[in-house]
Amino acid sequence: MKYKRILLKLSGESLMGEKQYGIDNERVKQYAIDIKAVHDKGLEIAIVIGGGNIFRGLSAEKSGMDRAQADYMGMLATVINSMALQDALEKVGIKTRLLTAIKMEQICEPFIRRRAVRHLEKGRVVIFGAGTGNPYFTTDSAAALRAIEIKADVVLKGTRVDGIYTADPEKDPLATKYEEITFREVYDKGLNVMDMTAFTLCEENQVPIIVFDMNKHGNFMKIANGESIGTLVK
Repeated sequence: MKYKRILLKLSGESLMGEKQYGIDNERVKQYAIDIKAVHDKGLEIAIVIGGGNIFRGLSAEKSGMDRAQADYMGMLATVINSMALQDALEKVGIKTRLLTAIKMEQICEPFIRRRAVRHLEKGRVVIFGAGTGNPYFTTDSAAALRAIEIKADVVLKGTRVDGIYTADPEKDPLATKYEEITFREVYDKGLNVMDMTAFTLCEENQVPIIVFDMNKHGNFMKIANGESIGTLVK
């Protein structure tokens, strides 16, 4: 396998499947099966999930809610998604640990970096919930931060699109895909990969990012094997 330890970033919207809101259990089951296949090869896997399928802080702010309050609500949404994925993973036989940046002792452990690394070393899939625990930071930023803290080899961003394009492929039929691109080129071209805080964290700490389609069965395994799937930012 190409990597030893990876950080998988999933959007909250990806858990909706074909629904308009909430969690599609079939989609979560598919993710669990794909993650188990890679985990069974001996890779250490950490996961960060967004909360946009339940609550999006930025949207609430635009409608008049206090931004900090809205962001805390969004963090709670990420914990709901994390619990759903944890349940699905355990149903396929994977030992997991959910660690959150906000203390919720009845349902999960508080995030402690050394504890998270130890869980990974013991072969458990670690899910990081509640973002960074601070308002004004996205779950992209949380994914980049946690990847650096646990010394992950790569950040894998699973999306509905199979990579980074010159424009939005869902809106522009002439958009072309990048197989590889540098951090500097992404800045210069103004491409939307992650929010700027997350992107800069990865660049400064030399953590590559791969953007790929997580909804296509087998893609996660192909990336773990080192195949050229999606777009590599390096």
